[in-house]
Amino acid sequence: MPEFAQENRRAAVNRSEGFGERLLGQLLDRAHEMPPQLIAPLVAEEIRAIGGRDVSILLQDYGQLMLVPLPGRGLTTGDPMPIDGSRAGDVFLRATAAEYPRADGTRMFLPLLDGSDEVGVLVVTLDDVDDDDRRLLRRLAGLVADMLVTKNGYTDQFFQARRREPMSVAAEIQWSLLPPLSMNTPQVAVAGILEPAYNVAGDSLDYALNDEVLHLAVIDAMGHGLNAAVLATVAVGAYRHARRAGVGLAELYAFMDAAIDEQFGPDQFVTAQMMRLDIATGELQWVNAGHPAPLLIRGHRVVQALDSPGTLPVGFGGDTPQISARRLRRGDRLLFYTDGLVEEHDSGGEQFGEERLIATIERVGPAGGGVQQMVRSLSHTLMRERGGTTTDDASLFLVEWRGGSADHLASPEL
Repeated sequence: MPEFAQENRRAAVNRSEGFGERLLGQLLDRAHEMPPQLIAPLVAEEIRAIGGRDVSILLQDYGQLMLVPLPGRGLTTGDPMPIDGSRAGDVFLRATAAEYPRADGTRMFLPLLDGSDEVGVLVVTLDDVDDDDRRLLRRLAGLVADMLVTKNGYTDQFFQARRREPMSVAAEIQWSLLPPLSMNTPQVAVAGILEPAYNVAGDSLDYALNDEVLHLAVIDAMGHGLNAAVLATVAVGAYRHARRAGVGLAELYAFMDAAIDEQFGPDQFVTAQMMRLDIATGELQWVNAGHPAPLLIRGHRVVQALDSPGTLPVGFGGDTPQISARRLRRGDRLLFYTDGLVEEHDSGGEQFGEERLIATIERVGPAGGGVQQMVRSLSHTLMRERGGTTTDDASLFLVEWRGGSADHLASPEL
């Protein structure tokens, strides 16, 4: 672009910090009462005000395989993009913006981060890009992510955009229970994935970061279909109720056990693991109620399975929970998984097994990147290793302890 044209463009489109603050403030003010279907036109309008065009909002599908364009007035749509092997997918996995020159300008890809949970990718074309543009669009992408998550509870449109195939009623229930499937903080990071995404029934997970303690439960309800989803729903509800009452692991297990036993009787049960991790010290406590032992990963190697004294599955009634403890090292990762991952087998063949799981972890791990990228790559690799077969739910949840402090994030920069 000739120099005089760039100067005219800068005069016409002011993207300095003061202008950006006003634009973002207006966007936030208008978004409060904005119905969900007008979010897309509002975003497209605001980006046009800063000289942008060809705006796309790409959302991750439930299977964590594709980025799907959100339809809406003013947005550019098209075919879904694979997360693996695409520019948008690379930005999504790395949670880092990227820009690519084109004949008509610069195409910018910005991760949509709601807190540390990644929603998708914002894509926009500008004639040319400078630091004011980058700063403004980074903040705009964060606000768009917040708006999408906030408005998500008022509409089905975002759910529908993310679906790539029909979803069972059981899976519908399970997805409505889940917390964000990734969280990334300076002290701890978590990421999970559920398979089969559109037909999951008995597997579920829940977590909460309360002050310096990460609470986590991984659940596998017996059976299949709607009955398993109902069992898991009661188990997660009981877990949250007890956790929010501030009780210890023993009392928490007892409360969940009683809730399942009283509601369903001793013939139905839920295997589970409940964990507490002090994110300042790395002190880990857990109860294993009939689940496969979590795997401790250090330096991309599985150093051991965290075997522990067994506790009866939740719902048999009255068992005394066995609490185990371990101190982690900084950088340690814990992989929790459900038995469907290792018990899958071809008709008449042997089970997939823990040894093959460990070999796959150690092969995928060095190229796995962050926890979200690793758990996704691992799940999809394991699915291929099992020949694409999933006759039972097969879920993964990965935790990385980093230690240190996040207090610096609470200090304003003046």
